[in-house]
Amino acid sequence: MGKGFNGLLVKAWGGTDYQITVTSTEVVTDKYLRLGFTAGGLLADNPVHPTQWVRCWFPDSTGEKLHQRGYTLVDPDPAGDRFAIEFAIHNGHAARWAQNASPGDKLDVTVLGSDFQLPEATPSEYLVFGDTASIPAINSLLDAIGDVPARVWLEWQYESDRQIPLRGKPHHQVTWVQRIDDGRLLREAAHELDCPDNVFAWVACDGHTTRSIVKSLKQVHGVPKTAMKYQAYWK
Repeated sequence: MGKGFNGLLVKAWGGTDYQITVTSTEVVTDKYLRLGFTAGGLLADNPVHPTQWVRCWFPDSTGEKLHQRGYTLVDPDPAGDRFAIEFAIHNGHAARWAQNASPGDKLDVTVLGSDFQLPEATPSEYLVFGDTASIPAINSLLDAIGDVPARVWLEWQYESDRQIPLRGKPHHQVTWVQRIDDGRLLREAAHELDCPDNVFAWVACDGHTTRSIVKSLKQVHGVPKTAMKYQAYWK
């Protein structure tokens, strides 16, 4: 199976390829799945950092072409050479592969572009916006920020989404909103929130919602670009 033009681009940009192996499968909810992997040396070569992610290559229905999708590493363990990846189940190449995966299956991954670090100056609060696709990264972020307060807005589409384990602490406020009108409630929450000084915002939703939230943070609340990390996780 070929990676096509995207594979050539990633290689030209300096991506490093690895092969990881499925070690376990776990159904978290009817729409959410966790797979364990051996890391294939990936963690030995790439120091662990919050929200660390890799580019995974999944076959299409014909089995002739590979498609790239980004996924966060869950509980990376360099000493044990292992991590997990969590999949929000939908009609896509990655989800179909994950649903059919079993221990021993191989997956090609590429490391390129994952470089997020917490801000050097501790913010007064973290403002976090996401959905089920970005929960693994949000959990990684909440683990990393320690005692700093955080407000988290998460969008749910299926009733079971709110059963997905979150790693919020008592000083982290989590608000679930239903996905309606292509993310309207999440966009409204960003526009209407009370925003103190010296916050850091982390945003990872669908492309349209991400752009709208970032616009509100900048134009309505005056959050500088240097105090934000944002990325569209899906279209």
